[in-house]
Amino acid sequence: MRIWIDLSAPAHPVVFRPVIDELRRRGYDVRVTARKYAETLQLAERLGLQATPVGTHGGASRVRKLVSLMSRTATLRGIAREARFDLALAHGSNDLALAAAALKIPAANMFDYEYAIQQHRIGCRFARKVVVPDAIPIERLARFGVDKRKHAPFPGLKEEYYLSDFEPQPQILERLGLDPSRILVVLRPPPDVSLYHRRANPLFPQVLMHVSGHEGVQSVVLPRTARQRKDLRELRLPEVVIPDQAVDGQSLVACADLVVSAGGTMNREAVALGTPVYTIYGGRLGGVDEQLMREGRLRPLSDPRAVNLVKREAGRDKRVHRDPALLADLMLEAVS
Repeated sequence: MRIWIDLSAPAHPVVFRPVIDELRRRGYDVRVTARKYAETLQLAERLGLQATPVGTHGGASRVRKLVSLMSRTATLRGIAREARFDLALAHGSNDLALAAAALKIPAANMFDYEYAIQQHRIGCRFARKVVVPDAIPIERLARFGVDKRKHAPFPGLKEEYYLSDFEPQPQILERLGLDPSRILVVLRPPPDVSLYHRRANPLFPQVLMHVSGHEGVQSVVLPRTARQRKDLRELRLPEVVIPDQAVDGQSLVACADLVVSAGGTMNREAVALGTPVYTIYGGRLGGVDEQLMREGRLRPLSDPRAVNLVKREAGRDKRVHRDPALLADLMLEAVS
């Protein structure tokens, strides 16, 4: 069986890496395409996914997003027609959803945030299986055409699956010139180009300024785009490291004393790795974050002064390790 996987955002290479390994281990022919957006291609290359670059992100403009969607979909459709795929898999890629639907290729759509409305109106309706955490109530997916037949829930966080075999590499601190004896804060800016996060988040710069002004604290900011990287560097904040390119973010999070993120994936990676984490996400909370907050594993932040800047005590591994073979099985149900 020939399986097509499309990676359209930086989180997707790490999400699909163990799934791809599992599918290839079972003898399936897996082909990967990837969009040039932020660190997506860099991460796919670093993880050895053998991805074919296809298209770029449309930016913040709705019109440019639509043009990019149509252009990339057309290119993917040509690739898929020639390859004659039996199954298409993605984590919210509408480009793949439209191309696969046009060619009548069974598709599975995976995601863990239910309020990316425009994305799900396409991805869910064209998918045969919608693979989501069981923390998201199925009632919230009904407007996207998801019923019990399509619904394929999995327990826990997707991060607990793709980090199941992960071993942190402490060398990341030396590579970035960090002092392991000092407090390390890892920060992730808001996804400025996402349609579901269009309003500026003023809390992020406030937190960054607050953290950088503390003696004994060092910070690493992981920008999402080249523009964010440029803007952050122009601030010239003390004890703030802004990497030139994609880094081993999971090792960095595992070695950090705390994480402050305006996105979702890094928050959940911190939870999965046992690192204290604050969320400053400015959009509507999804079912996964709601559950993590109820459990006290994710802390909302509204005042920078509330950040607890202390060294994290080393303790026993409290991680939950889940088998990514389950995700592979749920996706394969799209062709059954």
